[in-house]
Amino acid sequence: MSRILLALGGNAIFRSDQRGTFEEQFSNIDKVSSQIIELLRRGHQVIITHGNGPQVGMLLIQQDESKDVSAEQPMDVLGAMSQGQIGYMIQLSLMNALKRGELEHSVVTVINMVEVDYNDHAFEDPTKPVGPFYSKKQANKISLLKGWKIKKIASEKGEFYRHVVPSPKPIRNIESNVIERMVENDTIVIASGGGGIPVTSKDGVFEGVEAVIDKDLAGELLAENVNADILMLMTDIENVMLNYGKEDQTRLEVLTIDEAKRLMGEGQFPPGSMGPKIDAAIKFIIKGGNMAIISSTEHITDALDGRTGTRIKK
Repeated sequence: MSRILLALGGNAIFRSDQRGTFEEQFSNIDKVSSQIIELLRRGHQVIITHGNGPQVGMLLIQQDESKDVSAEQPMDVLGAMSQGQIGYMIQLSLMNALKRGELEHSVVTVINMVEVDYNDHAFEDPTKPVGPFYSKKQANKISLLKGWKIKKIASEKGEFYRHVVPSPKPIRNIESNVIERMVENDTIVIASGGGGIPVTSKDGVFEGVEAVIDKDLAGELLAENVNADILMLMTDIENVMLNYGKEDQTRLEVLTIDEAKRLMGEGQFPPGSMGPKIDAAIKFIIKGGNMAIISSTEHITDALDGRTGTRIKK
């Protein structure tokens, strides 16, 4: 039996070719739930975290469009809102899947804060994509109208543009002790959603900040806290690629820590996309984890069995 920290990408729950309706997102999650049930049948313990970039981006758009009639909320509050939204969908789907599979497990969503450093340089250089994908023309218009920072994002479907926000590094998972106790009690915990609600601490006083923590780095921190054996970072591509998005892109099936560090240094894995996943995988192995796996949400069990995905080992 292994203890698995399963990190689901926000883009896998809310796909770039979808509007992001509840029905669309819940259907995507349902497909994941069936694979999680298989992991449980095999005797594994599963802790779940998830991204929230598309969902927080849509909340930002909704706020901007309705600001004349409804008070705007800060980004940390939007992070909490998306944790509840996505956590609810995962929890509901899993509870139904457990009942169908006649399995006895409790499932709980934790609205989870993660501490960051208010002096983090990320606040000066936003890199975390949130919200929908834009064409260059749309991006230029939105940047002028809203004053948002927009960056070009590489995709297997071509080049797109997205709104980017600060993404400081996680320092401490505030509720980690509670989460660990629930995991020890064989509860399926959904936590650190969207990287956790970003908060800073000064003189013992906590305060939310305008940012979105990368869910893979925060997931790695949670994996350490709950003593996970395997860190699974699930996204919308099946394998890590060399020269991603180019004609000579090549699948990577296995990476050692040294190889991963070298390729990171060569700029193969950009920030805001694959970079944090590789960084999280390296940290997890260094901190004592057995293995990290990167693959697509559709191939969780296949990736665990070694039939697809990219494995990072010592």
